[in-house]
Amino acid sequence: MNSLVSTSHLQLAAFVLGTVGWILCTISMGIVDWRVWHVNNTTIISSGIAWVGIWKVCFISYLHVTPGYREQFCHKFSGFDSFIPHEIYAAQGLMLTAMFTGLLGLAATIFALRNVYMGITHKTLIAPFFLVGGFFYIFAGLCVLIPVSWNFYSVTHNQSIAFPPSYYMPSSPEAQEAGAAIPVGIVAVILLLLSGTFSLSYRFPMIANTITKS
Repeated sequence: MNSLVSTSHLQLAAFVLGTVGWILCTISMGIVDWRVWHVNNTTIISSGIAWVGIWKVCFISYLHVTPGYREQFCHKFSGFDSFIPHEIYAAQGLMLTAMFTGLLGLAATIFALRNVYMGITHKTLIAPFFLVGGFFYIFAGLCVLIPVSWNFYSVTHNQSIAFPPSYYMPSSPEAQEAGAAIPVGIVAVILLLLSGTFSLSYRFPMIANTITKS
């Protein structure tokens, strides 16, 4: 057992990093400000700032609100909205995929670590699960990397979105910047890829001396 435990320190670190990376992936997916739009017309968007996420767009408005108060208006995207750009559609699917595959990676790693620390020395119950967990972590990291990079590219090139009139949003912002979801997603990518690398580095120790031949 001591031999097994001594060879699994990196995999324990992989579990910790994978857990944090998975949490950050989930947070990034739920944050509304993937893109921060700055607009000139403040008739409805009173603050002049709108937040564009992968599930909805939100802005602050003082219209029809008691003076001194403000209200946040949000419009959720529908799966039938044709105006949504490809990078947002891709982000919806890939971030959900990353969340589920990351969870599978955590489950595989937990099972392998459980066997290590319980002294189960059967190779087929440890090494393959670290291997599977590592692949899941890396796949999840790549699933986050693609939408984060794609949306960051759209922000840096100030690309527009043809919102319908019901959204009260201009088709093009005066300027835009990356929202909090982008850096959170980048950190999630780094942690998930590191976690996958650590999990794949597992080497099952030689335990011949711990097994007595009958």
